[in-house]
Amino acid sequence: MLGGPFGRAWFLATLTLSVSASMSAHADGNADEGEKKFYTCLGCHGIDNYKNAYPDYDVPRLRHQTAVYLVAALEEYKTGDRPHATMHQQASSLSDQDMQDIAAYLQGAQPIKPSSANPGTAPAQVVSCVACHGENGTGIDAPLVPKPPILAGQHADYLQQALQQYKSGRRKNAVMGGMAQSLTNEADIKIAADYFAAQPSPLATVK
Repeated sequence: MLGGPFGRAWFLATLTLSVSASMSAHADGNADEGEKKFYTCLGCHGIDNYKNAYPDYDVPRLRHQTAVYLVAALEEYKTGDRPHATMHQQASSLSDQDMQDIAAYLQGAQPIKPSSANPGTAPAQVVSCVACHGENGTGIDAPLVPKPPILAGQHADYLQQALQQYKSGRRKNAVMGGMAQSLTNEADIKIAADYFAAQPSPLATVK
């Protein structure tokens, strides 16, 4: 998300890399191996509406999320930039190749292309988000680093939890740490999360 005076042009100018670099995670991953390695993850990510405990929220849908983003997320769990005891332990057990393979499996043969579908009138709370995530949460064509996730169709309570952690600084991400500040209160966070969660989406629970 990009808010306040930063502006879309600043973001794209400073965070855009080449297409080949942005796609390297999928190119280096073996989806067949990734399916085998993902087996231990199915207990949470393979069950519809499975809940994280304390705090209580739905674990995210991962099927068809982009491989580059998934690798970045796993690396953040591994380093502790995303605080989550179970995910830290899981990510710490994975090699770089393991992450690439799992991400390739979850993404599928091709990454989901940003959709131009008109989502209707977006609430004011997400105006600063569309520079990275697109108006309907399926992203934009420009390659960005860090790679923004697909938000469309993700669980609303998971999105709320993520935004709360970025806003508080518990999740450490230079871009999102600043962007979440444009959501001034819990009501704004809920409106943004509910909007993107309601958009048509390729995301699904892994089966």
